[in-house]
Amino acid sequence: MAAVRPLPALRPRPEHAARVAAVPYDVVDTAQARELAAGEPLSFLHVTRPEIDLPEGTDPHKPEVYRQGAAALAAMVEDGVLVRDDQPCLYVYRLTAGDHVQTGVMGRCAVDEYDADRIKRHERTRPDKEDDRTRHLLALGCHPEPVFLTYRPEDEIDRRVDGVVGAAEPLYDFVATDGVGHTVWRVPYGGGIDEAFDEVGALYVADGHHRSASASRARAARAQDDPSDDGSAAYNFFLAVVFPADQVRILPYNRVVRDLGGLSPAELLARLGEIVEIGEGAGPEPASRGGFSMYLDGRWYGLTAPRRWVEADDPVESLDAAILQAQVLGPLLGIDDPRTSDRIDFVGGIRGTEELERRVDAGGGAAFSLFPVRVEELMAVADAGLVLPPKSTWFEPKLRSGLVVHEI
Repeated sequence: MAAVRPLPALRPRPEHAARVAAVPYDVVDTAQARELAAGEPLSFLHVTRPEIDLPEGTDPHKPEVYRQGAAALAAMVEDGVLVRDDQPCLYVYRLTAGDHVQTGVMGRCAVDEYDADRIKRHERTRPDKEDDRTRHLLALGCHPEPVFLTYRPEDEIDRRVDGVVGAAEPLYDFVATDGVGHTVWRVPYGGGIDEAFDEVGALYVADGHHRSASASRARAARAQDDPSDDGSAAYNFFLAVVFPADQVRILPYNRVVRDLGGLSPAELLARLGEIVEIGEGAGPEPASRGGFSMYLDGRWYGLTAPRRWVEADDPVESLDAAILQAQVLGPLLGIDDPRTSDRIDFVGGIRGTEELERRVDAGGGAAFSLFPVRVEELMAVADAGLVLPPKSTWFEPKLRSGLVVHEI
């Protein structure tokens, strides 16, 4: 059983919510964050990307950066931009992007359940990123951004969430600059939604592996200095938004290889033809699993993998990203480790296939457009205790940071 529980949150006053809400820290670099927050003193990027308020070139991992983030948060509280709820609450959080709508529940989850693998992972984390987020949240004294979790749908949760949406006025309701709508309802004491989660066997980290891992490390650091803790202290929990799997949208994470590893386009096509079926005049997006679209020398080609690769019993080896790496990127193009190679770039599906064409046309090489991973595949990998290939999933739309903060 994995639970979602109410929390006494720190949150923006409704009139400030749209200005405070910011993109997650890890979808922008420092320059992009500085540009987004320019002229907007209430942007939560001043808290999550505090190096933007220090001189250019400042190392974002220096102690003064974390202190700057804590000062920015304290100023927002002192100025009344952020207020504390007077009672524990859950929050129903709806994202609307065009025709796509997903509605989840925001609350706090137990670090114990993450450590015990009842909140399951599908991704390896990098120690340097864990270090950064752990230092950041300990300096702030809060979890400033939620982890995005998912679960196998439960009718009772849907019924109770729909009841809140149909009966109450939203606390926040705005459209962000990227066109995504964010609507939040406040549910005092959980409104029975938390009890419905008692029937959920497991939760799955969709997006936010480094945030959840750093929550575990921060809890360990706090507990070491608190021998009286009985498990109820706020640092034993982390902030999360939990969406039913049938509403979650995963876009592909595409690949651009900067060069052909010494091969000519004709030589690459010849070698590919020995292992996959090649179709000319293909569209830029594959129609199904086991299909890839390759942009090479100004043209799109359709690549179809043998069924034995796609139908392999291993839940990881049968994934398109794993097939592409094992059969093409490694042996043909010399990309042995996509995590460390400087010859490959990963492009989120939200950027569109036009971005793949632009990069190849400008710099050469080749691009590969993948079919998106399904949530069921992600869960199967996590249930098996395995990890997805690097950069396999791009979740869209993105949550906004700063709408709810969990103090520890």
